Amino acid sequence: MARTSETAPEKRSKKKNADGTKKPGRLKQMVEVYKYTQEVDRTTLPWMLGAVAASVAVGVLLTLLIFSSPWYGIFMGLAVGLLIAMMILARKAERAAFGRIKGQPGAALAAMQSIRRGWNVDDEPVQIDPRSQKMLFRATGRAGIAVVAEDSSSVSMKLLEKERRSIRRVLQHDNVPVHQIVVGDGDGEVPLHKLPTYMQRMKKQLTKDEAAQVSKRLNALRRSLRQSIPKGVDPMRARPNRKAMRGR
Repeated sequence: MARTSETAPEKRSKKKNADGTKKPGRLKQMVEVYKYTQEVDRTTLPWMLGAVAASVAVGVLLTLLIFSSPWYGIFMGLAVGLLIAMMILARKAERAAFGRIKGQPGAALAAMQSIRRGWNVDDEPVQIDPRSQKMLFRATGRAGIAVVAEDSSSVSMKLLEKERRSIRRVLQHDNVPVHQIVVGDGDGEVPLHKLPTYMQRMKKQLTKDEAAQVSKRLNALRRSLRQSIPKGVDPMRARPNRKAMRGR
């Protein structure tokens, strides 16, 4: 009996947040995500309903032709339609979350960190302008090195060139591609919500060992940015709220 009483509080604690509040269930989380996404993008519900209706229609048609009965098609169509609807919701929720943090310092870093694998993303800016607080972020992977600016201002372009020269000093004789990416909606720029997909689709040109070696050598470029930041300014506090990325 004593053993049961010791483990019971531990099981209950797993259902609560750090502040003691109860964690919302999976269904409640999905409802919250849907509500937030629908507020931002009014086409969410029509697309979801359309996916379900189209799946049911296709299922009924196929089962009528094969089994001369629509009932199998209704059930299969509903199952497939709900799955597609959830995929649409996930995609639109992600885009809505990116739209919410768009323009905020650190938004590009949040987008880069949403990449699950293939890139090793530095947690801190690799270049920063003390006056304007413009920042650059860097990632290394089998596609090479990606240096990301959050806009196309002249300050950001100077920082990109400065970082490119710094990388080349470390990798003088290595044929490692350096990709300079500018986040934005203009020509030659990558929209924030498309940044993760854009980076994941880059052609792999290095082996895993080569990519690891590049990452280690670039660690030599890491420097303390605190000295170049005006007193009282902390760019890392400008990162977007993680709850915003989850649609809360």
